[in-house]
Amino acid sequence: MKERLQKIIAAAGMASRRQAESWISAGEVTVDGVVAVLGDKADPLRQRILIRGSPLQLRSGSHCYILVNKPVGVMCTRFDPQGRPLIFDLVKEVPGRLVTVGRLDMTTEGAILLTDDGELVHRLAHPRFQVKKTYLVRARGKISPADIRRLEGGLVLEDGPTAPAQVDHVRFGGGHTWLEITLHEGRNRQVRRMLEAVGHPVSRLKRICYAFLPIGDLPSGHYRFLTAKEIARLKNL
Repeated sequence: MKERLQKIIAAAGMASRRQAESWISAGEVTVDGVVAVLGDKADPLRQRILIRGSPLQLRSGSHCYILVNKPVGVMCTRFDPQGRPLIFDLVKEVPGRLVTVGRLDMTTEGAILLTDDGELVHRLAHPRFQVKKTYLVRARGKISPADIRRLEGGLVLEDGPTAPAQVDHVRFGGGHTWLEITLHEGRNRQVRRMLEAVGHPVSRLKRICYAFLPIGDLPSGHYRFLTAKEIARLKNL
């Protein structure tokens, strides 16, 4: 069955759909020796597709693992009655039923994993494994050294005491404090509630690293497939 080339390349895990379109536009994709153009379709089972000189490698039933840079305003749910954009809209060309590993609330942006590997989702979500998450925070007001010590020592919230956090790169300017905070828990709105508890509400929140996976220069709203080495490392956490 013929499908659009960018969809075939994305489904094979070689690139995002946008990147695949860029390769096609640059003349770096051929089908049976003919340079492809945007809009071309092909049958990956019957035709020889080369991407930048390398043959297309189809997935063989293995699981899919994706890192997404979630924008603000996107919901991490399967359905939203108000019709707001969903995280799954960003990866709709990827086959299979993906789920998120945890969630980010609508006003939080940054790194989130999607996969169809249910066993890994269960392991990563289990508190016993203490997967670390690092956030870039902009909070209102100037956070004092005493407040930093409270965050690092653990706070008592309405659902119980938090584990100690790691706080780094604290800087103040324009009436706000910027800092990085690393947690090993996954409670609902935890970073926001911790900063509120020390009197400094969060005005911007971005998860910049999940486990050992930094968001890096991945543009907002884009995604990338994890490498085999990254997948193996995740499973060994």
